Amino acid sequence: MTPRNSPITRRGWVLFAVMSLVWGITYLFIKEAVATFSPAAVASGRTLLAGIILLPFAIRSGALRQAWRYWPWILAFGAVEMAGPFLLLSHAETTMPSGLTGLLVATVPLFAVIIALFRGDRTALTPIRLGGLLLGFIGVAVVVASPGLIELTAGSSIAIGEIMLTALLYAIAPFIIAHKLADVPSIGTITLALLTVGILYLPLGIATQHQVPTTRSIVSLVLLAIVCTALAFLAFFALIREVGPVRAPLFTYVNPVVAVALGAVILSEPITPGLILGFPLVLAGCWFAATGGKLRRTEPDLTTGPVTTVETAEALLADTATDTDTTTTDKH
Repeated sequence: MTPRNSPITRRGWVLFAVMSLVWGITYLFIKEAVATFSPAAVASGRTLLAGIILLPFAIRSGALRQAWRYWPWILAFGAVEMAGPFLLLSHAETTMPSGLTGLLVATVPLFAVIIALFRGDRTALTPIRLGGLLLGFIGVAVVVASPGLIELTAGSSIAIGEIMLTALLYAIAPFIIAHKLADVPSIGTITLALLTVGILYLPLGIATQHQVPTTRSIVSLVLLAIVCTALAFLAFFALIREVGPVRAPLFTYVNPVVAVALGAVILSEPITPGLILGFPLVLAGCWFAATGGKLRRTEPDLTTGPVTTVETAEALLADTATDTDTTTTDKH
């Protein structure tokens, strides 16, 4: 792993670019998939296929066997990180632009600060972080109220609520990992969660699929599962090893840019003045709320007191990198 203070290597920048594109293009593939697949079918197909792809890696490393011992908490993680968000996003994008969806999901750090406040984290009360929280939600309001972007109806309001609930669930998931699954190899957790969610959603997906999918939707669903889920996790592990656990998540601030750009270019989604104004407000607010304006943070002590989502994410990523190193050692 690259030391924390060392310059990012060329390989590191390439992996940053890959992850920014891979998880930024997710919303485009979801939008294309739900054109002829039901939301439940998209959620089931994405998770089941991705889980099958990762299964050999999890079995060969022994990670799946270790994950079985923690199945109740892995089910909880799968529900919060995958089952809820994947279905909610798929349903929301039946009416919402893909770029706007990607931007609203980027509000995860804002919800993380709120969760930290409820858990008694006094560091979340700093003026910069609270200012970032306010700025981010102002940006969301500016974007959503932007004339010409979406028509505020009952359906679109529900979709916005689904996306914001997804952001909240994404903010909760790291706490489950950090406090209940910190000793479980990450690929074991991810594979078991994906397979479980995919199997549980399969009957609902079949029951709600009332039309023959188009080739475009099928290709989008397959790419969503292979590229944006299975391979994305493998690339993320490589990024962690290359740049370290603190800097690895920084690509998430580029994802909304990719989502909005692809939506505009490929799907002809509108770029309104409100979106242009609110977009940087959301990203800046998320940055200051999550980091307090600092790039580097000290390593958290997960055994004492509350921690923020940024800190738990760093701990999770560090655990992931350790798992990968341990797996490599055990194979030889």
